[in-house]
Parts: sequence; structure tokens; C-alpha cells
Amino acid sequence: MAFVLEPVFPVEPWCQQLSEWLTRSPGFFAGKPVILDVSACCEHMRDVVLIVGKLEKLGIRVMGIDGAKPEWLGPGLPPAVTGGRSASAVEVPAAVNGEAPPQTPAAVETRQQSGNLFIETPVRSGQTIYAEGDVTIIGSVASGAEIVAGGSIHVYGALRGRAVAGATGNSKARIFARRFEAELVAIDGLYRTAEDMPAGLRGKAVQAWLQDDKIETAVLA
Repeated sequence: MAFVLEPVFPVEPWCQQLSEWLTRSPGFFAGKPVILDVSACCEHMRDVVLIVGKLEKLGIRVMGIDGAKPEWLGPGLPPAVTGGRSASAVEVPAAVNGEAPPQTPAAVETRQQSGNLFIETPVRSGQTIYAEGDVTIIGSVASGAEIVAGGSIHVYGALRGRAVAGATGNSKARIFARRFEAELVAIDGLYRTAEDMPAGLRGKAVQAWLQDDKIETAVLA
């Protein structure tokens, strides 16, 4: 599963709207695979370069580009992707009276804007936990749940969902899990999926950290 961004003309107002929304929902794209669909807004390679550059400034890393001519994609640009299948759309909500829009019933979010967050109950599927500091969970994280932390993440149970550490630009953040079964781990915008991690880690106590722009993992003694 990946998020698909579809810029529209004119690009500048579209990027400004996206920037304002990210101000209200920091860390939303952190660690999430993002595809850029340029089929409706680009006529030249320079248009692709411009949009990718603007997204990088917003902290959004594009993993692939759809709708571009092969000759438009060269060194320094993400590769082409094809064969995707549409799921459900996620609309960028507008602010109402300067306030962020309410969450949809399908997503339950726990948000703490400052300091560390300590949770003594399991995190259920569909829940999102967000804190600007560290997140510590005494319990398990279910498949389909997401933990987003500006600092490190500590899970004293099974980690089966998505763990996104260092979401506010902290490359020193780490992820610790007593039983590692994560669907995805991310640190400071870089991520690894379950398919990309050593099979020997599953079910063991594991830590993950960032080294040389790569997520490293190791079993805890």
C-alpha cells in the first residue's frame, strides 16, 4: 500500500495547500511510501524535477513516479512505477475557523503535542498514536495500528503494526520491541517494510536505528 499524490495545475497553490495541511498534521507522511502521479500536471522533465524538489522541502520522500515519459526520469529522480491499483482516496481536509478537521470514525488517534507519551494499554488495529517526544507502550501494537514519535519508540510487547520514530527530524531516534513482528519501521523519513527485513528477527527482541542513511536492525541480548 502506498499513498499517491496527484498534483494539479497550478502547482504552487497545490503545494501551498499541502504545506498548510502538513502544519496541522505533522508526521503524516513520515515513513509512508509515496507515489507521485504526474500524468495530469507535467509536460516536461523540468516539471517533474520542480515538483519532486518542492515535496522534498516539505519532508515528503517520493519512492516512485507514475504517468511520466521514460525520458523524463533520469539520475536524481525516483524510478517509474506502473501497475498500481486504486484503493480509497484520502482527501486533504480544509481548516474550519482555523481549527483542524475532526478525525473520521475509522481512525482513532491519540495525540500529544509535547513531551513523552506513556501508554499502559494495547494499541488496537486502526489506532494512531502520535507524540513529539518518546512513546512507550506497555503492551502490544496490533497489525494495522501506527505509532508515530518525534523521538524513540519502546514497545514492551509485540510490535505488529507500523512504527515511525524520529518523525520530526531526529536521526538519533531508535525503535525497541520485545517481540518484533512489525509491518514497517521508519526513522527520520527512511523506512523498511517487513519484506525487506531479515527473517531471523521475527518474534525476537529487536532494536532498529539509523546509520549512514540506512535502517539497521539487531537482536537485543
